[in-house]
Amino acid sequence: MEAKALAAAVTAVIEDKNGKDTVTIALKQPAIADCFIVTTGKNHNHVRAIAEAVEEKLYELGVSPTRSEGVREGRWAVLDYDSVIVHIFGADARDFYCLEKLWSHKED
Repeated sequence: MEAKALAAAVTAVIEDKNGKDTVTIALKQPAIADCFIVTTGKNHNHVRAIAEAVEEKLYELGVSPTRSEGVREGRWAVLDYDSVIVHIFGADARDFYCLEKLWSHKED
């Protein structure tokens, strides 16, 4: 599945599960992925629910993550789909790591 379609599918699931402040960060190439999708869950259970829903929907579409971390703990879940990496944070973790600031770039 191409990155754009994959990102759209992920975003639709996140919206359906009421993820908050969802952003897509296009990464300059060469990079570890084409984009990051970052969202926030209300609490640990919500983070887990969003991550599990994304995995389930993409599995239905024939796509499995290369790697996933943190889903069980629910503080910061990462789903790596190679071209798209999904970060689902609890509010405190998102504020602390601030991926938008770290990975966003200004046009030169």
